[in-house]
Amino acid sequence: MNWYADYNCLFLLSCFLLSCSIVFCQLSADQNLTMITLSKLLINTKSPWDATKEPNPCLWIDVKCSPDKTQIGSLQWLDLSNNRLSSIPDEFIDVCGQINELQTLSFSHNYLVGPLPTFHGFEGLKTLDMSCNSLGGNIGSQLDGLRSLKSLNLSDNNFNGHVPINLGMSMMLEELQLSKNSFQGSIPSEIVSYKNLHRIDLSENQLSGSIPEVLANLTNLTVLVLSSNKLSGEIPTSLSNIQTLQYFAANENNFYGGVPSGLTRFLMHLELWHNRLAGLIPPDFLSRPNVQFLDLSHNMLEGPIPANVSQNLVILRLGSNRMNGSIPVSFEALANLTHLELENNSLTGAIPPQLSSCKSLVVLNLAQNNLIGALPEELAGLGSLDVMQLQLNKLSGKIPEQLPGGLSTLDISWNSLTGSIPFSITGLKNLKFLYLQGNDLNGSIPDGLPYLVELHLGQNQLRGMIPLMPLSLQTVLNLSSNLFEGPVPSDLSQLNGLRVLDLSNNKFSGEIPVSYTQMATLTELILSNNHLSGLIPEFPPRVSIEVTGNIGLADSYEKLARKKGRHNGVIIVVGVGAFLLVSIIFFLFLLLGDPTRDRTRTASVER
Repeated sequence: MNWYADYNCLFLLSCFLLSCSIVFCQLSADQNLTMITLSKLLINTKSPWDATKEPNPCLWIDVKCSPDKTQIGSLQWLDLSNNRLSSIPDEFIDVCGQINELQTLSFSHNYLVGPLPTFHGFEGLKTLDMSCNSLGGNIGSQLDGLRSLKSLNLSDNNFNGHVPINLGMSMMLEELQLSKNSFQGSIPSEIVSYKNLHRIDLSENQLSGSIPEVLANLTNLTVLVLSSNKLSGEIPTSLSNIQTLQYFAANENNFYGGVPSGLTRFLMHLELWHNRLAGLIPPDFLSRPNVQFLDLSHNMLEGPIPANVSQNLVILRLGSNRMNGSIPVSFEALANLTHLELENNSLTGAIPPQLSSCKSLVVLNLAQNNLIGALPEELAGLGSLDVMQLQLNKLSGKIPEQLPGGLSTLDISWNSLTGSIPFSITGLKNLKFLYLQGNDLNGSIPDGLPYLVELHLGQNQLRGMIPLMPLSLQTVLNLSSNLFEGPVPSDLSQLNGLRVLDLSNNKFSGEIPVSYTQMATLTELILSNNHLSGLIPEFPPRVSIEVTGNIGLADSYEKLARKKGRHNGVIIVVGVGAFLLVSIIFFLFLLLGDPTRDRTRTASVER
């Protein structure tokens, strides 16, 4: 990068910058005096440029002057970002304001506090970036003197009050970024006075009211971001008339009403998730060839998913609505689709095998619908698929022998799947999260599971020996509500990263392995409703242990002895009772005799 500087600016750089850049400079007596005066205002600098040691800036590290070392221009770009500056002295603003050729000034990612400085001079400043600091207060006339400003970034600060409308005298502003502040009130209609605006970002504030219809007059607008505010009302249909608008995000607000049918006419990217939009999705809404990203999730939209879909669609999110009908077979033409997320609706029918034609698919989320039928074997051909979430449906049949090989997350829990867990699942080397609980799976757990982080197999009919579990398990191992029996596997104590272990509602017997107390990250151990016995080991305070429903367990030797005493007493009582019962029956048999034998004797006498 090329920097043109006068001597004043070299001083400023030497005071502020933690790293050096290329600078062009010249000296004068007045400028030298200014440098000495300003140097008294700033201490503890880390710059390698020191005018007290070397008065000629042309000899400073990383400084280059013109060949004759006398002809120079002036500073055009001053970047002081990513430092630890906590304030900007007024003298700094005054000196830099005299550099008419300065076009870019950045103080982003520092520790600046207090109000926004008033910028005097700065005749040629086009870009001002004060983002990612802790500046606060209202913005009034501090920017009035900026005659050439085109880009203003004040995002990620603590500014409050109304959205500023005095943004420079020239009205040449093209980019306005005010996100992540505390601005209140409505979006000012006066903003359309800056007719060259092509980017507006007011997201993550506390703005209220509706979107002004006059925004449609910004005929150069390409990006409009209003996300995470308190805006309400209907989405203006007039926005569909901005032919340059490509990116519109108004998610996490309180917008209601329908989705304007022409809104996607020019848009490439649309985010309206987490609002209160209702009604049908217009039939042509997904068909515009320019549409690539569309997120209408978490609204109250209803009706079927439009079958006419643009082949250029990359991301489609319609989850958490009230959509019904089936998944359109026409989705097979979406070769560029990477995310298909239709979860938490009322979709019916089977999962179309034609989805296997979406070779770019990375995320497939059809969870929490009313889908039926088998899990299509054809989906195994989705080599790019990373996440497949089909839980909370009504799927039946067996788990296919072959599954997409690149999966990291597989969730087919809470369906009606039967059969055994296919051994081929051990070949999914990228698999980290496996959820199969809440089905009717039987058989045993395959040996050689991949490097899982979380495994849920509860609420099935699994039995047999529990194999060695992958040491990579870090969060949850859930084997509850199955038919496992025998001793509690002691080798599970090797899972040093595990937090939750649930073995409840099985038929495990014997004692709780003492080695479980040494599991370094364990916070919850659930062993209730088994046939365990013996003394409960002493676990660290961080571990919550649930053992109800195991009548043979006790937490002290005294209680254990009493339980054994009661147990032995019960055995004795039962034994004595059984003996007495047998004795009484035998005595009665002898006393009354054999009635058959008596009838035989009577018959002999009669003859």
